[in-house]
Amino acid sequence: MYQTDLVVIAAASLEKEEENDYFLRSLKNRDTEELDVIVHSIYDKISGGIDCTSCGNCCKSLVINVKQEEIAPLAAHLNLSVDETKEKYIEESQQGNCFINTIPCHFLADNKCTIYEQRFTECRDFPHLHKPGFKARLSGTLMHYGRCPIIYNVIEEVKVRLWFSGNDQPSLP
Repeated sequence: MYQTDLVVIAAASLEKEEENDYFLRSLKNRDTEELDVIVHSIYDKISGGIDCTSCGNCCKSLVINVKQEEIAPLAAHLNLSVDETKEKYIEESQQGNCFINTIPCHFLADNKCTIYEQRFTECRDFPHLHKPGFKARLSGTLMHYGRCPIIYNVIEEVKVRLWFSGNDQPSLP
């Protein structure tokens, strides 16, 4: 029913790069709240029909941000000290931003999160399509269009729902 083949999605991402850029620009004057209702509805339907554990590509290919306050619960879950946890799993920038220090994520095994109950906010929220303000985040969302089957299918369905056609693009000078 939905496209989940990562090879096909990655190829479509390259093929539709210009179309997606035009799609992004076409939403400039679209009502933000109306668009959120459409996206949330489509996301609810599609996310229920795609099993993330058959993919795990986000955990395999993204930098995973970690909030400072998420480190202590992770350490407790792993039966390690906070310092041991940071040394083993967390990188911290000079600005104090933390992230998992490897790609793919240390905690991915057989496309499943081994710390699922302690997973980070960013992991819980990805691909962020349930949140308000889709239009403001669309550029960032499109960065993952070729990597995430949920994002790919939601964006394609939003295009259909909004009667968007890549063929309607104006000629570029």
